[in-house]
Amino acid sequence: MRKSLLAVALLLGGSAVAATAPVDYVNTLVGTQSNHALSTGNTYPAIALPWGMNFWMPQTGKMGDGWAYTYDASKIRGLKQTHQPSPWINDYGQFAILPTVGTVFDEDKRASWFSHKAETARPYYYKVYLADYDITAEVTPTERAAVMRFTYPDSKESRIVVDAFDKGSMVRIIDDCHIEGYTTKNSGGVPENFKNYFVIESDKPFTFLSTVADGKIQADKRDFEGNHAGAVVGFQTVRGETVTLRIASSFISAEQARQNLKEVSNRSFDTVCNDGRQRWNTILSRLEVEDNNVDHLRTFYSCLYRSVLFPRMFHEVNKAGEIVHYSPFDGQVHSGRLFTDTGFWDTFRSLFPLLNLVYPEMSQQMQEGLVNTYKESGFLPEWASPGHRGCMVGNNSAAVVADAYLKGMRGYDVETLWQAVKHGANAVHPQVSSTGRLGFEYYNRLGYVPYNVGIKENVARTLEYAYDDWCIYRLGQALGKSKKELKPYKERALNYQNVFDKETRLMRGRNEDGTFQSPFNPLKWGDAFTEGNSWHYTWSVFHDPAGLIRLMGGKENFVTMLDSVFNLPPVFDESYYRAVIHEIREMQIMNMGNYAHGNQPIQHMIYLYDWAGQPWKAQYWVRQVMDRMYQAAPDGYCGDEDNGQTSAWYVFSALGFYPVCPGSGQYALGTPYFNKITLHLANGKTLVINADSNSTENCYVSEMSVNGAAYDKNYLEHTDLLKGGRIDYRMSSKPNQQRGTNENSLPYSFSNNSLIVK
Repeated sequence: MRKSLLAVALLLGGSAVAATAPVDYVNTLVGTQSNHALSTGNTYPAIALPWGMNFWMPQTGKMGDGWAYTYDASKIRGLKQTHQPSPWINDYGQFAILPTVGTVFDEDKRASWFSHKAETARPYYYKVYLADYDITAEVTPTERAAVMRFTYPDSKESRIVVDAFDKGSMVRIIDDCHIEGYTTKNSGGVPENFKNYFVIESDKPFTFLSTVADGKIQADKRDFEGNHAGAVVGFQTVRGETVTLRIASSFISAEQARQNLKEVSNRSFDTVCNDGRQRWNTILSRLEVEDNNVDHLRTFYSCLYRSVLFPRMFHEVNKAGEIVHYSPFDGQVHSGRLFTDTGFWDTFRSLFPLLNLVYPEMSQQMQEGLVNTYKESGFLPEWASPGHRGCMVGNNSAAVVADAYLKGMRGYDVETLWQAVKHGANAVHPQVSSTGRLGFEYYNRLGYVPYNVGIKENVARTLEYAYDDWCIYRLGQALGKSKKELKPYKERALNYQNVFDKETRLMRGRNEDGTFQSPFNPLKWGDAFTEGNSWHYTWSVFHDPAGLIRLMGGKENFVTMLDSVFNLPPVFDESYYRAVIHEIREMQIMNMGNYAHGNQPIQHMIYLYDWAGQPWKAQYWVRQVMDRMYQAAPDGYCGDEDNGQTSAWYVFSALGFYPVCPGSGQYALGTPYFNKITLHLANGKTLVINADSNSTENCYVSEMSVNGAAYDKNYLEHTDLLKGGRIDYRMSSKPNQQRGTNENSLPYSFSNNSLIVK
């Protein structure tokens, strides 16, 4: 382990002494070498604390460009406060700061050349050399504030540019050390009174000041409010002189922004930086990994870093010490927590289950936030940024709510959430059709959303609604609800059967009259499916793989169909989109047949071999994906990272298990990736996972024991993991085709459980 730490220190350009903790393995640039046509993550280097309200980033893209930082860019336009969860959703409440020499504001003219060789990117710290100005810029964050430090050359025209962006903003120079303002720039999901208020404090008085009115620099003017406000302030410096800015913002008011500034008041840059480093190490150290492969350690902790960024806090702490939030739903200020910037279509799968296992205290807070979202908007979110956004399909808030409660989260108003999940299953948001259930009337009456009634992606909706109904049923059982109240959800949990075509053994669009769509091309992306084809979505029966196996004619046929996903060439039909979308291209170039790990619908599919009694195939393919599709490099992902979901897949898979069915309380087994992982659970227990003889070649589980007893099941129970203990594997280069083949070794399925279906 000591050798690994030394090696990573040298790789990151630091000293051996510095590399003493998990955060030293994190590469925040993973996934940044992306563009509109091809995603290798579509990430940016978030300078933030875990789940912090405000992130910071170096901005290379133009104002309003969702690809705000790309690795191939050569110029930096500013250090930007960002709340962007995805380039496709874009940003809101953003403004930028840039130190310069000379009075310039225009974003093209002020942009400075930089090099990654003169850039240091950490979760808690960022430094870059702005070559055109001979300035070194640094930033370190807190949850709602940040400190910047600029090292200037010898100049009479040292400057600081403040850009509040267009679409409505204000900047006011309060005195020779303070600037305040607001920005309203957003991409949707906000009320009319939305503002992000900011305050900037300099430790060096300004001797030059000007505001910027829609691109025009106004010397000696102290304020401007309009479409595009900004400021250019400055002073004289000697070479090596540092100037420190303290910055905070608030969605509530300018007064609250000043309150949030107290997070960094009277604290030096180095103190804030060291505290941020400690906070990251505290969070990342919940999972302690030991291995000889430094690249794998870097990939793991870079993925874990991405897994604890979103959803972000949207709440603040007022003068009285009370937690309050501005509501992006009704525009009012309310008591309590709120979280935002996540899409449940992506993150219900493994991101939220990871929080429930490793960070349950945060999951509990997020459930509190969901209660407030429902009270303020009448719906649970499906995609929030910061309010309801029209994006993706499904009603997967039900899964997020159910999995948390069933895994022991308490201390919030679950009865309100029960009402919320029932309401969302039988309604659709009047302005945002992706919130609630579009087509619920058809689904409730026919048992599926028809192909020919003008509702796109209808099979995807049907499959996800059926799973979500099962989640509602499971939650209702745990809450002691009556059989009468639960009956419709129990029955609708089997609705996935209504879009299964026995002729092709695939899911297929079905018309209102009961006939299947024709013609049917299972390789056609979109249409009846969401960012995938029938080969991808057919496996979206998370809660009842045994039922799907029966529909396909038994385990042998089921395995043949699973195998076919990899055996098919990467052919596709893009006619629905009229272009090859990036998700298609990312599948095509990965050389894994029709398996499309770069998008979410199929990410659980590999683990379904466990239900067919052939766990060694799951072990093989999990290892293939981990080895080939994840790296701690700028092109380190094989598609959109998507708010921690694709990263959480890696984290879980490295542990050796995966939550195929959130709400079941089980994890399907794969293969452990590291020699040893220790989970330091929030309840004080410790779970140790050892993999003897683990290597690239030895990807198969030969033997397994739990707390010293031989273990033949293809799953682990959440409740058992919380007890702590020890899981031991003996790994081999050859599959053990005798282990995990018995019926009692198979994981949960709804239609196989005598307690559920009678």
